[in-house]
Amino acid sequence: FIRLKDDDSGDHDQNEENNTQKDGEKEKNDREKPQSTTKRKAVVPGPAEHPLQYNYTFWYSRRTPGRPTSSQSYEQNIKQIGTFASVEQFWRFYSHMVRPGDLTGHSDFHLFKEGIKPMWEDDANKNGGKWIIRLRKGLASRCWENLILAMLGEQFMVGEEICGAVVSVRFQEDIISIWNKTASDQATTARIRDTLRRVLNLPPNTIMEYKTHTDSIK
Repeated sequence: FIRLKDDDSGDHDQNEENNTQKDGEKEKNDREKPQSTTKRKAVVPGPAEHPLQYNYTFWYSRRTPGRPTSSQSYEQNIKQIGTFASVEQFWRFYSHMVRPGDLTGHSDFHLFKEGIKPMWEDDANKNGGKWIIRLRKGLASRCWENLILAMLGEQFMVGEEICGAVVSVRFQEDIISIWNKTASDQATTARIRDTLRRVLNLPPNTIMEYKTHTDSIK
C-alpha cells in the first residue's frame, strides 16, 4: 500500500477534470433518458490498478454532543464520501481527507464494505459486534491508518466477517473500532482481537472491549 501511494503520479487530477466533463455530458444524457433506465455506475479498478478483494465506501458523520440520536436522524447525518475498488483509488480519496487527529468536535470517519451502511441495524451488522479501543489524544491518525490498511490488505484472515471500521473523535479521547458480522463466533472475534493488537502495536495492558450491536441498540 505504501509503495503504491508513492507510485501515484498525481495525473489523476487531469483525469478528474476530464471525468467531470464526461460526467456533465453523462448527466445530460441521463436526464434525457427515461428514469427507469438510469443505473448507478459500478465502481471498478482502472486499467493497471491493483484491485482490492472488496469495494469499500468512506463515510463521515458529525453531530452535536448531548443531543439524543434516533437511528433516523443518525442516518440523515451520515454523509457518503465515495467508493473505491483499487489501492490507487483508495489513496486518491485518503490523501485528500483530513486526518482524524485534525478533526474537531464530535466527528466520525467510517470505512465499510460497499453496500453495508455503518449502522447497527444494517442486515450485515445486526447480528455482529465490534472491538473498541479508547485512545488518548494524539494517537488516532496513526492507529486509524494502520487499521484501515490492515483491513483493506485482508490481514485479519477471517473470511467475509469484517464489515468495516470507525474512528470517533471526542473531546477527551478518541475511539477506534472494527465491526464484524457474527458476534457469537468467539474464534473469529478472538482472531480479530489478536490481529488488532499486532497491527496497532498495542501495549500488552491495553484495554479492549467487545460489544455486540444488540447491546449498543439497548
